Amino acid sequence: MSNAEQISRLLVSLPVVILACRAGAAVLRRLRQPPVVGEIAVGILLGPSLLGRLWPQGREYLFPQGVIDHIEVLGQLGLLAFMFFVGLELDLGRLRGNGRAAVVVSQCSILVPLLLGSLLALAMYGSLAPHGVSKGAFVLFVAVALSVTAFPVLARILIDDGLYYTRLGSLAMTCAAANDVMAWCLLAIVVAVATGGTSLAFLTTLALLVGYFGVMLRVVRPALARASRLRRFTVGGDNHDGLVLVLLFSGLCLSALATDAIGVHAIFGAFLFGLVVPRRTVAVERAATRLRSVTEPLLLPLFFVTTGLHTDIGLLASDPQQWLWFSAVLFVAVVGKWGGGGGAARLSGMPWRESLVLGALLNCRGLTELIVLNVGLDLGVISESMFTMLVLVAMITTAVTSPAVRALGTGALTMADHSVQKSERVTARDVPERSQPG
Repeated sequence: MSNAEQISRLLVSLPVVILACRAGAAVLRRLRQPPVVGEIAVGILLGPSLLGRLWPQGREYLFPQGVIDHIEVLGQLGLLAFMFFVGLELDLGRLRGNGRAAVVVSQCSILVPLLLGSLLALAMYGSLAPHGVSKGAFVLFVAVALSVTAFPVLARILIDDGLYYTRLGSLAMTCAAANDVMAWCLLAIVVAVATGGTSLAFLTTLALLVGYFGVMLRVVRPALARASRLRRFTVGGDNHDGLVLVLLFSGLCLSALATDAIGVHAIFGAFLFGLVVPRRTVAVERAATRLRSVTEPLLLPLFFVTTGLHTDIGLLASDPQQWLWFSAVLFVAVVGKWGGGGGAARLSGMPWRESLVLGALLNCRGLTELIVLNVGLDLGVISESMFTMLVLVAMITTAVTSPAVRALGTGALTMADHSVQKSERVTARDVPERSQPG
């Protein structure tokens, strides 16, 4: 296919993908589900699971290999920008001062699924691990994938169910923030294990990553803070806002390039850059909003579609044993997160109902899980069958979160604590916009 033909097909594929994801998100929003569930579902339906079986010629027309390559590049840019937003909005202050319950629940809600996921992965290694993948890399990756909580989508669910400003909502966000930090650290280790080869190479990669993080904290962050205080960055004018937008986008790309060169995935660089960018700066907020206005409605749907193109439910349908493995993975995922988080909350002295609601909230995986899974697939750590199972687990656990929370009686739980300081509050109008994709 010539370059001109690829561009023509791309100009057809892009609006189809973006509009379909928009429609899927709107339908799920009406069903009181996070929009990300509809966007993930659309991505799967446009792949080999449905479109490829019902209308293979249509799928081939929309997504020939050359077009897929272009879509993946655009989707990866959207993913990097999204990871920048996750870092920018991750409030590490939530990890302090929330008491014993937050420490116990956050640790148990990631350690229990890590342990259970490791045991399950050991049993699955012989039949589901790709050829040539080390047992350590496979086991650690599956364990991390089952330990993820979707921090951004959790904020949207808490607002929709009236729990965001309650004591329980604050605790859930604290635990999810701790889970996010731990999950990205563990995933960086997985990537280093999978790509490092020898023990010396692995240790070198980790040392470089730690050194880079130190440079970001000690050099880049103060420099950005000084720059943000300059009058030209904080006062008026499209030219100044445009300059900040260019600096933010260039910074996240260069930071992503740096971590990719170190030997871990580019998403970590974008995430770290978001962590060190100064908060509560007018120009930064405006520039981030402008970048988000392109990323979330236009670029992230392309990431969902590339995920869907790798997800083939037919791989499971053709083998009953695969469905047994999928059931085991789903069971361990739910028991590990819901049971681990809820059980720890109960042992910390919380009432049963609040404990169960907290466990259900931490069981939400959303877009964060898809990011982790795509990293594993790119590295060749998991097979397409295993990828499909884990994508379905991400969809199911995200979809059941809101119904489970409502079934457990959120009305009784909104006893809440409107004692959360007004200065720390984000308006209910703003948070869904920030948290919508994942």
